[in-house]
This record gives sequence, structure tokens and C-alpha cells, in this order.
Amino acid sequence: MSASELAEWSVREERRRRRAPWGVLALVLLTGVALIRNGSGEFDVGPPQPASAAAPAPDVRATPSAVSAAAPAGLSFSPADRVRIPAIQVDAPVTPVGLDADGWVGAPPPEDPNLAGWFTGAVSPGEKGTAVVVGHVDNTRGPAVFYGLGALKKGDRVEVGRQDGRTAVFEVYGVEVFEKSKFPGDRVYGSKGTPELRVITCGGGFSKQNGYDGNVVVFARLVTGA
Repeated sequence: MSASELAEWSVREERRRRRAPWGVLALVLLTGVALIRNGSGEFDVGPPQPASAAAPAPDVRATPSAVSAAAPAGLSFSPADRVRIPAIQVDAPVTPVGLDADGWVGAPPPEDPNLAGWFTGAVSPGEKGTAVVVGHVDNTRGPAVFYGLGALKKGDRVEVGRQDGRTAVFEVYGVEVFEKSKFPGDRVYGSKGTPELRVITCGGGFSKQNGYDGNVVVFARLVTGA
């Protein structure tokens, strides 16, 4: 078995071991992907927060919409390798993250500000289902990879390079910030039956005692997989 085949097998095994119903996992992610417990939030200007106009339209929030019929077919499994979001000048490598010993979604190392994480308990970006990419909003030195996530608008693109050489291109159809105590796990993580992506970082208000009180969530759907 080659090194690349071994790496892919390892990720598949991690997914098999860690996979859980979203309704259960969402309860973990409600506190865990909050995520990024090391965000400092101590800068003169905080990260941008989503505008109300950026929220998903009501008809796409809970159930598959008419766009499902026209959605591209899902890609085969392949680990994520890089994420690019041109509108906010993100171009970052991606590392696999799973659940840590405490049941939290593992975050990328906080000392590396330009690193995102692909959650291996979900599908790979471009597969049928909902893929999840997470990243820090900041660290003790300044803004991190997803600092500008809340500034995204409908129609912006998220490009995820995969280890098979293909790029899954997603179009943003909504951006929202949710309080940790009211995080809608099923809505955020549940599958719509088509290839979708969620990009998540910390957001909302900040206090030194409790950190960020919410999460910024980007909702996007696959438009092409070259």
C-alpha cells in the first residue's frame, strides 16, 4: 500500500469509527466546534459579523429545495487538501480533524493562524452530504484563517482542493451567526441529499471569561467539481 493509499485508508477508518448521527453529534459540536476555544477576541476591531441579508432564504433552511434536482452529482471520497475563499483572501492548507478525547471537534493547532481543519466525521468536500471545514478566527497574535468569514455574501465561492487533484467549488447561499446555547445542529449539519459545505468559526460577542458566545456558519452548495 502506497503512502497516499495508506493516508486515505486511515481517514476512511477515522470516519467509520467517529461517524455518529448528526442529531447526536450536533450536541457535541454545539460546545466543541464553538470551537475554537483559544480565540482571543482581544483586538481593537473584532471580526466582521454576518449581515441579516446574508441569512439563507427560508425555503432552503430545513429541507431540500428545487435546486436539488439541478445540483451536480457528488464526487467520490477524497480528503480535503486546501481551501480558498477569494472574496476574503483565504488560501490555506487543510488538515484532518476528528473528535478529541473529551468529545470536542479537534481544531487545527492555534499557533498556525493560516490552517483550516476538515472534520473527518462528515463526508469529504464534494461528496453527497454535508462536509464541514473549521478554523480559528484569531489567536493571541492576531487574526487567523477565518477572521473574515462573517463578511461573506451570497454568491461568493469557496474552493476546496482535494487530494485526488480535483477542486470542489461551492457557492455561498447563506451566512449566519448562532448563539452556542441555541445552535441548530440538525439544520447546520444535516444532509440535504446533495453535496454541501459548512465553514465554521467563532463569532458573536466576546468576553475574557467565556470567549466568543457564538459561531459564524457559512452555508454553501457544490456548483462544480473539476
